[in-house]
Amino acid sequence: MQPQQDKPASFHSSPQEAMQAPPEELLYLACLHRGTAVAVPDFLAVIDAEEGRVVHETPMPNVGDELHHFGWNRCSSACHGPDRSHLIVPGFRSSRIHVLNVADDPRRPRIEKVIEPQELVEKTGYTRPHTVHCMPGDNVVVSMLGDRDGGGVGGFAVLDARTFEVKGRWENGGERPPFNYDFWYQPRKNALISSEFGEPNAYEKGFDIEDVGAGRYGQRLHFWDLAERRLEQTIDLGENGLVPLEVRWLHDPEADSGFVGATLSSNIFRFYRSNGSFQAEPVIEVDNEALDGWPLPGGVPGLITDVVLSMDDRFLYFSNWLHGDLRQYDVSDPTNPRLTGRLWLGGLLGKPSDSGRELTGGPQMIQLSLDGRRLYVTNSLYSTWDNQFYPGLRSWLMRVNCSPEGGMQVDQDFFVDFHDRPDGPARAHEVRLQGGDCTTEIFQ
Repeated sequence: MQPQQDKPASFHSSPQEAMQAPPEELLYLACLHRGTAVAVPDFLAVIDAEEGRVVHETPMPNVGDELHHFGWNRCSSACHGPDRSHLIVPGFRSSRIHVLNVADDPRRPRIEKVIEPQELVEKTGYTRPHTVHCMPGDNVVVSMLGDRDGGGVGGFAVLDARTFEVKGRWENGGERPPFNYDFWYQPRKNALISSEFGEPNAYEKGFDIEDVGAGRYGQRLHFWDLAERRLEQTIDLGENGLVPLEVRWLHDPEADSGFVGATLSSNIFRFYRSNGSFQAEPVIEVDNEALDGWPLPGGVPGLITDVVLSMDDRFLYFSNWLHGDLRQYDVSDPTNPRLTGRLWLGGLLGKPSDSGRELTGGPQMIQLSLDGRRLYVTNSLYSTWDNQFYPGLRSWLMRVNCSPEGGMQVDQDFFVDFHDRPDGPARAHEVRLQGGDCTTEIFQ
Protein backbone atom coordinates (compact mmCIF):
# COMPACT_ATOMS: atom_id res chain seq x y z
CA MET A 1 0.00 0.00 0.00
CA GLN A 2 1.39 3.39 -1.00
CA PRO A 3 1.59 6.14 1.66
CA GLN A 4 -1.26 8.60 1.34
CA GLN A 5 -0.51 12.17 0.31
CA ASP A 6 -1.40 15.10 2.57
CA LYS A 7 -2.19 12.77 5.44
CA PRO A 8 -1.78 13.70 9.12
CA ALA A 9 1.77 13.37 10.42
CA SER A 10 0.98 10.47 12.75
CA PHE A 11 -1.17 8.53 10.27
CA HIS A 12 0.68 5.44 9.04
CA SER A 13 -0.51 3.63 5.94
CA SER A 14 1.05 0.31 6.94
CA PRO A 15 3.00 -1.34 9.77
CA GLN A 16 6.16 -0.98 7.69
CA GLU A 17 5.61 2.75 7.34
CA ALA A 18 4.86 3.09 11.07
CA MET A 19 8.22 1.52 11.88
CA GLN A 20 9.93 4.37 9.99
CA ALA A 21 8.24 7.10 12.06
CA PRO A 22 10.45 9.47 14.08
CA PRO A 23 11.25 8.36 17.64
CA GLU A 24 8.82 9.48 20.32
CA GLU A 25 9.67 12.80 21.98
CA LEU A 26 6.98 12.66 24.67
CA LEU A 27 5.23 9.98 26.68
CA TYR A 28 1.80 10.39 28.25
CA LEU A 29 1.35 8.40 31.45
CA ALA A 30 -1.78 7.81 33.53
CA CYS A 31 -0.98 8.30 37.21
CA LEU A 32 -3.29 7.64 40.15
CA HIS A 33 -3.37 8.37 43.86
CA ARG A 34 -5.97 5.86 44.96
CA GLY A 35 -4.45 3.41 47.40
CA THR A 36 -1.68 5.79 48.46
CA ALA A 37 -3.68 7.72 51.11
CA VAL A 38 -2.99 10.90 49.13
CA ALA A 39 -6.39 12.58 48.71
CA VAL A 40 -5.73 14.65 45.59
CA PRO A 41 -6.85 14.11 41.98
CA ASP A 42 -5.12 11.69 39.63
CA PHE A 43 -3.09 13.24 36.82
CA LEU A 44 -1.72 12.70 33.34
CA ALA A 45 2.07 13.01 33.42
CA VAL A 46 4.02 14.20 30.40
CA ILE A 47 7.48 12.60 30.21
CA ASP A 48 10.35 13.91 28.10
CA ALA A 49 11.50 10.72 26.36
CA GLU A 50 15.06 11.95 25.88
CA GLU A 51 15.65 13.27 29.38
CA GLY A 52 13.54 10.69 31.23
CA ARG A 53 11.79 13.19 33.51
CA VAL A 54 8.32 14.56 34.15
CA VAL A 55 7.91 17.93 32.43
CA HIS A 56 4.23 18.53 33.21
CA GLU A 57 1.28 17.13 35.14
CA THR A 58 -2.36 17.73 34.19
CA PRO A 59 -4.55 16.98 37.23
CA MET A 60 -8.10 15.74 36.83
CA PRO A 61 -10.94 17.81 38.34
CA ASN A 62 -12.01 15.20 40.91
CA VAL A 63 -10.49 12.88 43.50
CA GLY A 64 -10.72 9.10 43.15
CA ASP A 65 -11.03 8.48 39.41
CA GLU A 66 -8.36 5.73 39.27
CA LEU A 67 -6.96 6.54 35.85
CA HIS A 68 -6.14 3.26 34.13
CA HIS A 69 -6.24 2.67 30.36
CA PHE A 70 -6.70 5.48 27.86
CA GLY A 71 -6.32 6.16 24.16
CA TRP A 72 -6.36 8.50 21.20
CA ASN A 73 -9.17 10.12 19.25
CA ARG A 74 -7.71 8.62 16.08
CA CYS A 75 -5.14 6.13 14.86
CA SER A 76 -4.08 4.78 11.49
CA SER A 77 -7.29 2.84 10.88
CA ALA A 78 -9.54 5.88 11.25
CA CYS A 79 -10.17 8.45 8.57
CA HIS A 80 -11.37 11.24 10.85
CA GLY A 81 -8.82 13.89 11.74
CA PRO A 82 -7.19 16.21 11.66
CA ASP A 83 -4.62 14.24 13.66
CA ARG A 84 -3.87 12.69 17.05
CA SER A 85 -5.24 15.77 18.79
CA HIS A 86 -7.04 14.43 21.88
CA LEU A 87 -6.54 11.77 24.52
CA ILE A 88 -9.62 10.00 25.90
CA VAL A 89 -8.81 9.32 29.58
CA PRO A 90 -11.40 7.31 31.57
CA GLY A 91 -11.56 7.00 35.31
CA PHE A 92 -11.87 3.25 35.71
CA ARG A 93 -13.36 3.43 39.20
CA SER A 94 -15.33 6.68 38.87
CA SER A 95 -16.73 5.98 35.36
CA ARG A 96 -15.89 9.56 34.44
CA ILE A 97 -14.31 10.19 31.01
CA HIS A 98 -11.91 13.09 30.42
CA VAL A 99 -11.07 14.48 26.99
CA LEU A 100 -7.65 16.15 26.90
CA ASN A 101 -6.43 18.44 24.13
CA VAL A 102 -2.78 17.77 23.26
CA ALA A 103 -2.75 19.59 19.91
CA ASP A 104 -2.47 23.14 21.22
CA ASP A 105 0.53 22.37 23.42
CA PRO A 106 1.69 18.72 23.47
CA ARG A 107 3.77 19.34 26.61
CA ARG A 108 0.84 20.80 28.54
CA PRO A 109 -2.38 18.86 27.83
CA ARG A 110 -5.55 20.60 28.95
CA ILE A 111 -8.92 19.15 29.83
CA GLU A 112 -11.43 20.13 27.17
CA LYS A 113 -14.45 18.08 28.22
CA VAL A 114 -15.57 15.82 31.06
CA ILE A 115 -18.28 13.19 30.59
CA GLU A 116 -19.85 12.45 33.95
CA PRO A 117 -20.85 8.90 34.94
CA GLN A 118 -24.52 9.85 35.08
CA GLU A 119 -24.46 10.65 31.36
CA LEU A 120 -22.74 7.37 30.52
CA VAL A 121 -25.34 5.40 32.48
CA GLU A 122 -28.22 7.37 31.00
CA LYS A 123 -27.10 6.85 27.39
CA THR A 124 -25.57 3.35 27.59
CA GLY A 125 -26.56 1.70 30.88
CA TYR A 126 -22.86 0.96 31.46
CA THR A 127 -20.10 1.93 33.90
CA ARG A 128 -16.34 1.20 34.37
CA PRO A 129 -14.86 2.42 31.05
CA HIS A 130 -11.66 0.63 30.12
CA THR A 131 -9.99 0.18 26.71
CA VAL A 132 -10.22 3.08 24.24
CA HIS A 133 -9.86 2.62 20.48
CA CYS A 134 -10.57 5.06 17.70
CA MET A 135 -12.64 3.40 14.99
CA PRO A 136 -13.68 4.20 11.42
CA GLY A 137 -16.81 6.28 10.98
CA ASP A 138 -15.85 9.19 13.22
CA ASN A 139 -16.15 7.04 16.33
CA VAL A 140 -14.22 6.37 19.50
CA VAL A 141 -15.27 3.10 21.14
CA VAL A 142 -14.71 2.29 24.82
CA SER A 143 -15.11 -1.15 26.39
CA MET A 144 -17.41 -0.99 29.42
CA LEU A 145 -16.96 -3.52 32.21
CA GLY A 146 -19.91 -2.88 34.52
CA ASP A 147 -23.61 -2.23 34.66
CA ARG A 148 -25.01 0.65 36.70
CA ASP A 149 -24.82 -1.45 39.89
CA GLY A 150 -21.32 -2.85 39.41
CA GLY A 151 -22.35 -6.20 38.01
CA GLY A 152 -20.63 -7.68 34.97
CA VAL A 153 -21.52 -6.60 31.45
CA GLY A 154 -20.19 -7.17 27.95
CA GLY A 155 -20.79 -3.95 26.07
CA PHE A 156 -19.21 -0.87 24.56
CA ALA A 157 -19.85 2.87 24.56
CA VAL A 158 -19.45 5.06 21.47
CA LEU A 159 -18.23 8.65 21.47
CA ASP A 160 -18.32 10.99 18.50
CA ALA A 161 -14.64 11.36 17.55
CA ARG A 162 -15.03 15.05 16.70
CA THR A 163 -17.46 16.39 19.31
CA PHE A 164 -16.87 13.71 21.99
CA GLU A 165 -20.59 13.43 22.63
CA VAL A 166 -21.82 10.07 23.90
CA LYS A 167 -23.69 8.40 21.03
CA GLY A 168 -24.85 5.32 22.93
CA ARG A 169 -24.02 1.62 22.76
CA TRP A 170 -21.80 0.17 20.05
CA GLU A 171 -23.33 -3.32 19.89
CA ASN A 172 -26.40 -3.64 17.73
CA GLY A 173 -28.69 -5.58 20.04
CA GLY A 174 -28.55 -9.36 20.23
CA GLU A 175 -26.57 -11.50 22.63
CA ARG A 176 -23.93 -9.86 24.83
CA PRO A 177 -21.09 -11.47 26.79
CA PRO A 178 -21.35 -11.63 30.60
CA PHE A 179 -18.02 -9.80 31.04
CA ASN A 180 -15.78 -7.45 29.13
CA TYR A 181 -12.23 -6.11 29.25
CA ASP A 182 -9.97 -5.48 26.25
CA PHE A 183 -10.75 -5.49 22.52
CA TRP A 184 -9.08 -5.23 19.13
CA TYR A 185 -10.54 -5.06 15.64
CA GLN A 186 -9.32 -5.94 12.17
CA PRO A 187 -11.10 -3.87 9.47
CA ARG A 188 -10.13 -6.00 6.46
CA LYS A 189 -11.38 -9.11 8.22
CA ASN A 190 -14.60 -7.49 9.46
CA ALA A 191 -13.84 -8.80 12.93
CA LEU A 192 -13.56 -7.57 16.50
CA ILE A 193 -12.36 -9.65 19.45
CA SER A 194 -13.13 -8.91 23.10
CA SER A 195 -11.89 -10.53 26.32
CA GLU A 196 -13.17 -10.92 29.88
CA PHE A 197 -12.13 -9.67 33.31
CA GLY A 198 -14.95 -10.04 35.82
CA GLU A 199 -17.56 -8.29 37.92
CA PRO A 200 -16.47 -4.88 39.20
CA ASN A 201 -18.14 -5.74 42.52
CA ALA A 202 -15.70 -8.66 42.79
CA TYR A 203 -12.35 -7.16 41.77
CA GLU A 204 -12.77 -3.63 43.09
CA LYS A 205 -12.46 -4.74 46.70
CA GLY A 206 -9.42 -6.95 46.01
CA PHE A 207 -8.80 -10.46 44.74
CA ASP A 208 -10.61 -13.39 46.40
CA ILE A 209 -9.98 -16.86 44.94
CA GLU A 210 -13.52 -17.84 45.96
CA ASP A 211 -14.87 -15.37 43.39
CA VAL A 212 -13.18 -17.38 40.63
CA GLY A 213 -14.99 -20.57 41.60
CA ALA A 214 -18.23 -18.62 41.93
CA GLY A 215 -18.05 -17.57 38.28
CA ARG A 216 -17.38 -13.89 38.96
CA TYR A 217 -14.33 -13.85 36.66
CA GLY A 218 -14.21 -14.66 32.96
CA GLN A 219 -12.54 -17.28 30.78
CA ARG A 220 -13.92 -16.59 27.31
CA LEU A 221 -13.03 -14.82 24.07
CA HIS A 222 -15.71 -13.24 21.93
CA PHE A 223 -15.65 -12.57 18.19
CA TRP A 224 -17.93 -9.95 16.66
CA ASP A 225 -19.02 -9.00 13.15
CA LEU A 226 -17.47 -5.55 12.92
CA ALA A 227 -19.85 -4.09 10.36
CA GLU A 228 -23.03 -5.42 11.94
CA ARG A 229 -21.78 -4.95 15.52
CA ARG A 230 -23.08 -8.39 16.40
CA LEU A 231 -21.59 -11.21 18.49
CA GLU A 232 -20.84 -14.19 16.23
CA GLN A 233 -18.75 -16.67 18.21
CA THR A 234 -17.56 -17.35 21.75
CA ILE A 235 -14.65 -19.58 22.78
CA ASP A 236 -14.48 -20.88 26.37
CA LEU A 237 -10.79 -21.23 27.25
CA GLY A 238 -11.50 -23.35 30.33
CA GLU A 239 -9.29 -23.58 33.40
CA ASN A 240 -6.18 -22.99 31.29
CA GLY A 241 -7.57 -19.64 30.20
CA LEU A 242 -8.76 -18.01 33.40
CA VAL A 243 -9.15 -14.22 33.20
CA PRO A 244 -8.03 -13.50 29.62
CA LEU A 245 -7.15 -9.82 29.59
CA GLU A 246 -4.93 -8.14 27.01
CA VAL A 247 -5.73 -8.92 23.37
CA ARG A 248 -3.22 -8.28 20.56
CA TRP A 249 -4.19 -9.04 16.97
CA LEU A 250 -1.25 -9.17 14.56
CA HIS A 251 -0.58 -5.74 13.05
CA ASP A 252 -0.58 -7.14 9.52
CA PRO A 253 -4.00 -5.93 8.27
CA GLU A 254 -4.45 -9.22 6.39
CA ALA A 255 -3.82 -11.33 9.49
CA ASP A 256 -6.50 -13.59 10.90
CA SER A 257 -4.76 -14.33 14.18
CA GLY A 258 -3.21 -12.89 17.32
CA PHE A 259 -2.47 -13.49 20.99
CA VAL A 260 -4.17 -13.01 24.34
CA GLY A 261 -2.75 -13.31 27.84
CA ALA A 262 -4.75 -15.48 30.27
CA THR A 263 -3.76 -13.65 33.42
CA LEU A 264 -4.66 -15.96 36.29
CA SER A 265 -3.73 -19.15 34.41
CA SER A 266 -0.54 -17.42 33.22
CA ASN A 267 -0.77 -18.71 29.66
CA ILE A 268 -0.46 -17.03 26.29
CA PHE A 269 -3.12 -18.23 23.86
CA ARG A 270 -2.93 -17.89 20.11
CA PHE A 271 -6.28 -17.31 18.42
CA TYR A 272 -6.75 -17.87 14.70
CA ARG A 273 -9.47 -18.36 12.11
CA SER A 274 -9.71 -21.72 10.38
CA ASN A 275 -12.47 -22.85 8.00
CA GLY A 276 -14.54 -19.79 8.78
CA SER A 277 -14.50 -19.96 12.59
CA PHE A 278 -12.03 -18.97 15.30
CA GLN A 279 -10.04 -21.33 17.47
CA ALA A 280 -7.61 -20.78 20.36
CA GLU A 281 -4.71 -22.79 21.76
CA PRO A 282 -2.08 -22.14 24.47
CA VAL A 283 1.39 -21.57 23.02
CA ILE A 284 3.28 -20.32 26.12
CA GLU A 285 2.71 -21.60 29.66
CA VAL A 286 4.17 -20.04 32.82
CA ASP A 287 4.36 -22.48 35.72
CA ASN A 288 3.35 -21.49 39.25
CA GLU A 289 6.20 -21.09 41.74
CA ALA A 290 6.31 -22.25 45.37
CA LEU A 291 6.73 -19.46 47.93
CA ASP A 292 6.73 -19.68 51.72
CA GLY A 293 3.76 -17.88 53.20
CA TRP A 294 1.83 -17.61 49.93
CA PRO A 295 -1.84 -17.75 50.97
CA LEU A 296 -3.41 -19.26 47.85
CA PRO A 297 -3.32 -22.93 46.77
CA GLY A 298 -1.05 -24.12 43.98
CA GLY A 299 1.79 -21.64 44.38
CA VAL A 300 2.33 -18.16 42.95
CA PRO A 301 1.08 -17.64 39.39
CA GLY A 302 3.09 -15.49 37.05
CA LEU A 303 -0.01 -13.30 36.57
CA ILE A 304 0.44 -12.13 32.98
CA THR A 305 -0.94 -8.61 33.15
CA ASP A 306 0.12 -7.04 29.85
CA VAL A 307 1.07 -8.18 26.36
CA VAL A 308 2.44 -6.26 23.39
CA LEU A 309 3.42 -7.23 19.84
CA SER A 310 6.10 -5.48 17.84
CA MET A 311 4.88 -3.63 14.76
CA ASP A 312 6.48 -6.20 12.43
CA ASP A 313 4.72 -9.01 14.40
CA ARG A 314 8.04 -10.65 15.13
CA PHE A 315 8.39 -10.17 18.90
CA LEU A 316 5.85 -10.74 21.66
CA TYR A 317 6.46 -9.20 25.09
CA PHE A 318 4.62 -9.90 28.32
CA SER A 319 4.95 -9.16 32.02
CA ASN A 320 4.58 -11.58 34.93
CA TRP A 321 3.52 -9.13 37.63
CA LEU A 322 3.77 -11.52 40.60
CA HIS A 323 6.86 -13.48 39.52
CA GLY A 324 8.61 -10.26 38.49
CA ASP A 325 9.97 -11.14 35.06
CA LEU A 326 9.52 -9.42 31.71
CA ARG A 327 9.78 -11.74 28.71
CA GLN A 328 10.46 -11.40 25.00
CA TYR A 329 9.57 -14.17 22.53
CA ASP A 330 10.26 -14.49 18.84
CA VAL A 331 6.86 -15.36 17.34
CA SER A 332 7.94 -15.51 13.69
CA ASP A 333 6.43 -18.98 13.93
CA PRO A 334 3.35 -18.09 16.00
CA THR A 335 2.64 -21.73 16.81
CA ASN A 336 6.08 -22.19 18.37
CA PRO A 337 7.25 -19.05 20.24
CA ARG A 338 10.94 -18.95 21.16
CA LEU A 339 12.19 -17.16 24.31
CA THR A 340 14.77 -14.54 23.28
CA GLY A 341 14.95 -12.22 26.30
CA ARG A 342 14.11 -12.12 30.00
CA LEU A 343 14.62 -9.50 32.71
CA TRP A 344 13.85 -9.63 36.44
CA LEU A 345 12.31 -6.37 37.63
CA GLY A 346 11.04 -6.88 41.16
CA GLY A 347 8.35 -9.45 41.94
CA LEU A 348 7.61 -11.75 44.87
CA LEU A 349 10.17 -14.46 44.12
CA GLY A 350 13.18 -12.47 45.34
CA LYS A 351 15.24 -12.74 42.14
CA PRO A 352 18.14 -10.26 41.80
CA SER A 353 17.02 -7.20 39.87
CA ASP A 354 18.39 -6.62 36.38
CA SER A 355 17.72 -2.90 36.78
CA GLY A 356 20.58 -2.19 39.16
CA ARG A 357 18.00 -0.86 41.63
CA GLU A 358 15.93 -2.34 44.39
CA LEU A 359 12.39 -2.46 43.01
CA THR A 360 9.02 -3.04 44.64
CA GLY A 361 6.08 -4.39 42.71
CA GLY A 362 6.66 -6.19 39.44
CA PRO A 363 6.64 -5.29 35.75
CA GLN A 364 3.05 -4.57 34.76
CA MET A 365 2.02 -2.23 31.94
CA ILE A 366 4.35 -2.30 28.93
CA GLN A 367 4.41 -0.16 25.82
CA LEU A 368 6.63 -0.56 22.76
CA SER A 369 7.86 2.12 20.39
CA LEU A 370 6.81 1.88 16.75
CA ASP A 371 10.33 0.88 15.67
CA GLY A 372 10.41 -1.85 18.32
CA ARG A 373 13.57 -0.56 20.00
CA ARG A 374 12.26 0.92 23.27
CA LEU A 375 9.92 -0.77 25.76
CA TYR A 376 8.44 1.32 28.58
CA VAL A 377 7.49 -0.48 31.81
CA THR A 378 5.45 0.54 34.88
CA ASN A 379 4.56 -1.46 38.00
CA SER A 380 1.07 -0.51 39.25
CA LEU A 381 -1.77 -2.91 38.40
CA TYR A 382 -4.89 -1.77 40.27
CA SER A 383 -5.02 0.10 43.57
CA THR A 384 -6.65 -2.57 45.75
CA TRP A 385 -4.58 -5.35 44.16
CA ASP A 386 -1.39 -3.29 44.53
CA ASN A 387 -2.02 -2.96 48.26
CA GLN A 388 -3.03 -6.61 48.63
CA PHE A 389 0.00 -8.16 46.93
CA TYR A 390 2.63 -5.42 47.29
CA PRO A 391 1.98 -3.45 50.49
CA GLY A 392 4.13 -0.34 50.47
CA LEU A 393 4.52 -0.41 46.69
CA ARG A 394 6.75 2.34 45.31
CA SER A 395 5.85 3.11 41.73
CA TRP A 396 8.23 3.69 38.82
CA LEU A 397 8.59 4.01 35.06
CA MET A 398 11.61 2.54 33.32
CA ARG A 399 12.80 1.95 29.77
CA VAL A 400 14.16 -1.27 28.30
CA ASN A 401 16.21 -1.24 25.11
CA CYS A 402 15.33 -4.04 22.68
CA SER A 403 17.69 -5.47 20.08
CA PRO A 404 16.26 -5.90 16.57
CA GLU A 405 17.61 -9.46 16.60
CA GLY A 406 16.23 -10.28 20.05
CA GLY A 407 17.37 -9.54 23.58
CA MET A 408 16.64 -6.79 26.11
CA GLN A 409 18.67 -4.52 28.35
CA VAL A 410 17.55 -2.01 31.00
CA ASP A 411 18.32 1.60 30.09
CA GLN A 412 20.17 2.72 33.22
CA ASP A 413 19.75 6.41 32.32
CA PHE A 414 15.94 6.32 32.18
CA PHE A 415 14.10 5.86 35.47
CA VAL A 416 11.24 7.96 36.85
CA ASP A 417 10.38 7.59 40.55
CA PHE A 418 6.73 8.33 41.40
CA HIS A 419 7.06 7.74 45.13
CA ASP A 420 9.17 10.62 46.40
CA ARG A 421 7.09 13.48 45.02
CA PRO A 422 6.32 16.86 46.62
CA ASP A 423 2.58 16.08 46.59
CA GLY A 424 3.06 12.57 47.93
CA PRO A 425 3.31 9.14 46.25
CA ALA A 426 1.52 8.38 43.00
CA ARG A 427 1.28 5.20 40.94
CA ALA A 428 2.12 4.91 37.26
CA HIS A 429 -0.08 2.82 34.99
CA GLU A 430 -0.51 2.95 31.19
CA VAL A 431 1.86 4.74 28.77
CA ARG A 432 0.94 6.25 25.40
CA LEU A 433 3.54 7.55 22.96
CA GLN A 434 3.02 10.90 21.28
CA GLY A 435 3.03 9.66 17.68
CA GLY A 436 1.42 6.28 18.27
CA ASP A 437 2.63 2.98 19.68
CA CYS A 438 2.26 -0.75 19.26
CA THR A 439 -1.00 -1.05 21.19
CA THR A 440 -2.56 1.97 19.45
CA GLU A 441 -2.05 1.32 15.78
CA ILE A 442 -4.59 -0.65 13.73
CA PHE A 443 -4.53 -0.47 9.94
CA GLN A 444 -7.21 -0.35 7.24
